[in-house]
Amino acid sequence: MTEIIQFPSPESAIAFVGIGESHLKLLARHTGVNAVLRGQDLVITGQPKAIARCTAVVRSLQPLWETGQTIGEPDILTAFHAVDTGREDDYQDLQKNILATTRRGIPIRAKTFRQRQYIQAIRNHDVVFCIGPAGTGKTFLAAVLAVQALLNDQCERIILTRPAVEAGERLGFLPGDLQQKVDPFLRPLYDALYEFIDPEKIPDLMERGKIEVAPLAYMRGRTLKNAFVIVDEAQNTTPAQLKMVLTRLGQSSRMVVTGDITQTDLPQHQDSGLVVAQRILKSVEGIAFCQLSAADVVRHPLVQRIVAAYEQYETR
Repeated sequence: MTEIIQFPSPESAIAFVGIGESHLKLLARHTGVNAVLRGQDLVITGQPKAIARCTAVVRSLQPLWETGQTIGEPDILTAFHAVDTGREDDYQDLQKNILATTRRGIPIRAKTFRQRQYIQAIRNHDVVFCIGPAGTGKTFLAAVLAVQALLNDQCERIILTRPAVEAGERLGFLPGDLQQKVDPFLRPLYDALYEFIDPEKIPDLMERGKIEVAPLAYMRGRTLKNAFVIVDEAQNTTPAQLKMVLTRLGQSSRMVVTGDITQTDLPQHQDSGLVVAQRILKSVEGIAFCQLSAADVVRHPLVQRIVAAYEQYETR
């Protein structure tokens, strides 16, 4: 049996098939069909049920490929999940809901259902914990919402903080003053900001106190009022450190705490503050916990497979 799907333009066809036709190979692996692009026609051959499933996945991605938007492996995997669970309408809404647009004009949206739940949790709760592996968009999505809140006058400042825990290197051996020593630990937070705010404007915003990027130790003794606070790499906090920063939360503020409990750099005998907080606070009203997994990885497709391989190895 054969099914043919015609793309409206060469650009839409290229957007769908991916680099080296990687998306066609992904469809073949998950359905058993043979998918070949001939001009602007996608020719699908195989068993009727497999063709129907494959066609449904391609159709569910139409809002993306018909406008030439880049499609990633997470988009296709989420489409499979939507088709298999009867959530095609939910997936259409997921694709249409654009959170923001980067300075380069790239639309930002949730790519998986769990990412959407995470975004909704941030909008509806004052304190949100997001736990998941590298590449799932934990910090990036929080930064998107923080920048939106600042630009829409929903908060007076953004505070980005993380523990300056050493991973194989000693801070004392790094050159420069204290700020220069901790900058490498805070670089991922700067990177998220640069996607939405002109890098030349950030020093001025920092000078005026609109954006603060600082190590966790700088939070002690403060009250963080009318702020959007992001605590990154929280798996590297001690229970006392995380309790300290959580209790800094002031009026009209919200806090997002992110981390990957499988990648702690603390000494082996030291409990992770994120793990302890998850046990203590999971039933506290007003606090939401979101769990992302390897299926939510939105970086290079290999990252998802690397995470899955490590998870399989560590559960042996």
